Amino acid sequence: MFLFGQAINGVEVGNEVTKRIIVTAAVAAITSTVTFFAGRWYGRYKASRQWHRKEFLDRIIVSLNIFADGYLKIRTVLERSVDEVFLNRMAVDKVEVAARATTVDNPIMPIPKADRWFLLNFVLNAVAEHFVAGHIRQDAGEKVTVIRYALFLTCELVGDERIRKVRAMLVRRDLLDNFPYMDSLPKLENAWHEDRIRTLRRAAELYKREPDHFLILEVCV
Repeated sequence: MFLFGQAINGVEVGNEVTKRIIVTAAVAAITSTVTFFAGRWYGRYKASRQWHRKEFLDRIIVSLNIFADGYLKIRTVLERSVDEVFLNRMAVDKVEVAARATTVDNPIMPIPKADRWFLLNFVLNAVAEHFVAGHIRQDAGEKVTVIRYALFLTCELVGDERIRKVRAMLVRRDLLDNFPYMDSLPKLENAWHEDRIRTLRRAAELYKREPDHFLILEVCV
């Protein structure tokens, strides 16, 4: 072996190797630094664009729609990035396309028939994790209450500013069979919840025509 600085065939190789190592390290450091700051800049740019457009399509909120004591009560089950839920780049792209195609009057995602079960099943799997304890109690022979929820995807344009968010809705299936507020309103905890009643009306109408826009989730409590 030769040490750095020794000559082979009259050529100093040690200094050349050292220079190459230094240059490679410098390029790697500069590239990492540029990538870091470019990533931060793009992140800020994307966040700013979302904020001004009031579009937040990289997150999904799963909400439970409860009718109790004369009120509509909306409760969040989970909120995650769409990548965490749909687990496939093509699925995420399909969700974004469907989300952008919604309107104030038609907030339910117009998902192509061939894609409905697959996209909904991603969400159902994420939601089911939160209710596994009840099913274990049922399997152990304990007394439980079974509730069947319909799950569907929307992108409501909510409030006066028409904020656009990807949402998965849970509502009792029997309420979609006979929705009690087709021509009236329950009491509302927030004024913008009137938008949710309109969404649920559309869901009830769609459930009768195209039930494959929905998946049924059985919950044991």
